[in-house]
Amino acid sequence: MMLNRRGFTLLTAAGAILPLGGRVAFGEETALPEAAKEIGATIEAQGPAPVPLRLAVLSFQGSSFWEATDKGIAAATSYLAPLNTTVDYIQLGTALTAETIVAGLDGALTKQYDGIALVPIFDGTVAKIDEARREDVPVVAFIADSAEKSQRNTGMGMLAYDAGRKAGEFIARQMDGQGKIAVITGYLGAAQHDSRMNGALDYLKKEHPEIAIVGPFECKDDDATAYAQATDAMTSNPDLQIIYVTAGGSEAAAKAVRDAGQTGKVGVVGYDDLPEKQQYKDGGEILALIDQAPARQSFDSLVMLHNMLAFGAEYPSEVAIDAPIAFGKLAKS
Repeated sequence: MMLNRRGFTLLTAAGAILPLGGRVAFGEETALPEAAKEIGATIEAQGPAPVPLRLAVLSFQGSSFWEATDKGIAAATSYLAPLNTTVDYIQLGTALTAETIVAGLDGALTKQYDGIALVPIFDGTVAKIDEARREDVPVVAFIADSAEKSQRNTGMGMLAYDAGRKAGEFIARQMDGQGKIAVITGYLGAAQHDSRMNGALDYLKKEHPEIAIVGPFECKDDDATAYAQATDAMTSNPDLQIIYVTAGGSEAAAKAVRDAGQTGKVGVVGYDDLPEKQQYKDGGEILALIDQAPARQSFDSLVMLHNMLAFGAEYPSEVAIDAPIAFGKLAKS
């Protein structure tokens, strides 16, 4: 559904919603609660929905990353409930596949939700998202979009290739431009994982060809697999200096470094600055984490849907978030 009350908005760098063309905001904005501020949320609701709204959010489970995403979903659910918007969380389990996402999305369409937020990841999700749009259901993608662009209204996330290049530049500094790294990725074929991997490796191959690259190894975002792959990489390559983890598994790789007694010799570069990883930043196993604020993204995506449906708010088709680096104790500046 889409209400007749329409208008245009601009998303500022700080995430605030500004009216274009001198028009006033559609409704009184509702201040973000402390739970939302704690996760870095930036999008405020413009007011209560004039009619009851039902939103669905599709996400995965099985790691500290998805637990952080859950925090954003929970905060948005509580925030929007008094504003006449109900959020239903459709949990997709631990196996990241296009088929799982499509099945969840198909179920959401059958239940006729007013809007849907999801993590598309794979190109195999595009046709079903486009079907939702043909049914006039707004769709917001967050965290990891597909490489092939669907007709979703808005996609929020880091610029993955640029973040990968940032990781590559950091890796080169740590190694003084020479040595050996191992690469552990999440899912080969997942657009964001591939982009973060290729952003780093393209830079290293061009600017620092002296750096040898082992892998990539596909851990499927499984900590036990990432731990085993990191351990095998260190055993097979005594001269290994860096383990670059493009998706889930950086905490497990850091534990493998610690357990192997390689702290200070081998460092992990990865993503997502989550509390569970702090001990490895402090201990020296993790050199750097590039953060993508999963809790913020899930929260903001749901509030954007609320504003779109209730007040006709429009957002850029691509909403890029900052990707700051959190440094570990042993990182070279």
